[in-house]
Amino acid sequence: MLEKALWISPRGDAGDGAVCFRRRFQGAPGEKATLTVSCLGVYDAYLNGRRVGDFILAPGCTEYEKRLQAQTYDVSDMIQAENELIVTVGKGWHRSRMIAKREGLYHAPCALIARLDMDGQMIVTDEAWEAGPSNVIFSDIWDGETCDATLPETVYGSVRTVDWPRDILISQEGPFVKEQERLSPRSVFVTPRGETVIDFGQEITGYVEIMLSAKKGDRVVLSCGEMLDRDGNFYNENYRKALSRMTYVCRDGKQTWKPRFTFYGFRYIRVDEWPGEASPDCFQAVALYSDMERTGFLRTANEKLNRLIENTLWSQRGNFVDIPTDCPQRDERMGWTGDAQVFCKAACYHYNAKQFFEKWMGDLRADQRADGSIPDTVPNFWLIQRSSAAWGDVMTVLPWRVYLMYGDKKILEQNFEAMKGWVDYITGDTLEKNLWIGPDDSSIMWQKHYGDWLALDAAEGSYHGATPNDLIASAFYAHSANLLVKAGKALGRDMAEYEALHERIRAAFLQRYPAAAMTTQTALVLALVFDLTDDKPGAAARLNRMIRENGNRLKTGFVGTPHLLYALSENGYADTAYDLLLQEAYPSWLYEVNHGATTIWEHWDGMKEDGSFWSTDMNSFNHYAYGAVADWLYSAAGGIRPDEEAPGFARAVIAPIPSPRIQSLEAEYKSVHGTIRSKWTNTRDGVRYEIATPVPAEIIIDGKRHSVTPGSYIFYSEAAKG
Repeated sequence: MLEKALWISPRGDAGDGAVCFRRRFQGAPGEKATLTVSCLGVYDAYLNGRRVGDFILAPGCTEYEKRLQAQTYDVSDMIQAENELIVTVGKGWHRSRMIAKREGLYHAPCALIARLDMDGQMIVTDEAWEAGPSNVIFSDIWDGETCDATLPETVYGSVRTVDWPRDILISQEGPFVKEQERLSPRSVFVTPRGETVIDFGQEITGYVEIMLSAKKGDRVVLSCGEMLDRDGNFYNENYRKALSRMTYVCRDGKQTWKPRFTFYGFRYIRVDEWPGEASPDCFQAVALYSDMERTGFLRTANEKLNRLIENTLWSQRGNFVDIPTDCPQRDERMGWTGDAQVFCKAACYHYNAKQFFEKWMGDLRADQRADGSIPDTVPNFWLIQRSSAAWGDVMTVLPWRVYLMYGDKKILEQNFEAMKGWVDYITGDTLEKNLWIGPDDSSIMWQKHYGDWLALDAAEGSYHGATPNDLIASAFYAHSANLLVKAGKALGRDMAEYEALHERIRAAFLQRYPAAAMTTQTALVLALVFDLTDDKPGAAARLNRMIRENGNRLKTGFVGTPHLLYALSENGYADTAYDLLLQEAYPSWLYEVNHGATTIWEHWDGMKEDGSFWSTDMNSFNHYAYGAVADWLYSAAGGIRPDEEAPGFARAVIAPIPSPRIQSLEAEYKSVHGTIRSKWTNTRDGVRYEIATPVPAEIIIDGKRHSVTPGSYIFYSEAAKG
């Protein structure tokens, strides 16, 4: 790729600013022309003053030592007789502070590689290009961006070629990151502390665009925050060491500015400096995320539940900026594998996430170690050496989920050996055959497993829940082995060896961890949903009793929560599942809604009843893991499920579960074969179901099965119970 093009860099130190690379050339208007570009950092390109493409933060985030995307744009309509191409390169992920542990990447030069193909000529990056400093004098993913519009036009000098591999270059795989929604301020107000704050009414990931009239040298400084404290003051201590600041030095006159090479997570903006009075008309928030087609819609008669659904959507948007991050605001923003594992099903309902996940799975495979283990973050910018249960299991869960949702075997073919490598890694990592048992220190914070992360059944302020790490690890060992068997069979492979392994794991689990002896909600949830008990009625009854005795409240964390409602509704306790879903007291999803959440929180008690915060250390208010509840709303409450025997919704299973506590619920999913709709409404005479399917389907109402051809159907049943 990019044959004959050379990596070029400015001769001087680029520092923390962005560098402009320029090439002037002659052309003929109307001739066919394509531009292919990549860089060490992130770039934007302008040809004759017009922006090339709409990819923000190109070339994106990948495992840079092995995979670096290059984008190709059709620029035919931009070519003139005399042309000027300017590509500006900022640090991006590749050279930002967040990657400092990867010294080879962090200390890489600011470098560009490009090729312009036109009828009869090819222009490549070489020493004929020029480079010079831009007016973006600072940019960093964590810390923000500073632009000085008073600086004179770029003074260009010569470039040098640098020795950087070309064999890491790949064609664009993921969807482009683009500007999406624009939000006007809900209000501009002065806090009790005397600070001017803008509230956009919705937490987003992106940046702020400002419009103002100013004098040369006037300064604008904006700081980002997610929350107000209990006194109504601006709060961003939970950003930790991320400055998350926008700074602009004005020129004379009317002007518009927005950052170009970074992104922020925020709802509130503190105006630290502004010439004159800050008016709402001067600000717009611009949401930024990977460009995916919206495929799922949920509507209910409960407005608080609708707000929760919106929160799951906004958390997905805010954390799908080219990689699936844990959070978009603090000094992290990493591709945590555990978060993606628990949310991937909901993600694929909300949006067509196939291309997004296919691209990221390329990085999963690139980061997989020789022993088959998967690092906890991908790309592994922090050089994490651990490989935790439920986190590394993304390597089996994600390909299987994407296959079920979209029906493309390619995803299994690409990842099968990596899936097998993960299961084989666990087989060799344990202290006890057929279980995943670690040394005593594996339960210590940061040693190995994260356990049921942030569960509420441990001591106040604890990160780890009370469910034993070895139980969780062994349960996921069984789950991953089972998914590997399913994937192999879908590909027509002989899976007898791994079928036998799964049977041995299950038998060992049943012996070591009988459900009757389990003491946590999460332990019982995993036993039920991973089929690791021979007494499902007893295990489900025990789980139900635990929840009822806890005041219809959950105690689960990152591992248990995504499966909790399924464990109940699939075993005769749908009423309890709805009680948890609609619970408003702490801890619950609607507790967050009642406290003003517009995205999903990392902690059930990120903000406490008294308005204080859980901590400043690890307390994100845009952290989508618990938003996995959305997939239960689609596939259980709404009942729209893929059929494992006909993946990609070539045939559908539609088995809605109504509740008298909600007047109506409607789920809609645009599959690759068309849109499936399922709506139920509670009436005086019972429940009315309206179902539309573009494919053959099995519709299940009150346990009765109806095999139907494509079409629209209405059913009635007795009033919902619960």
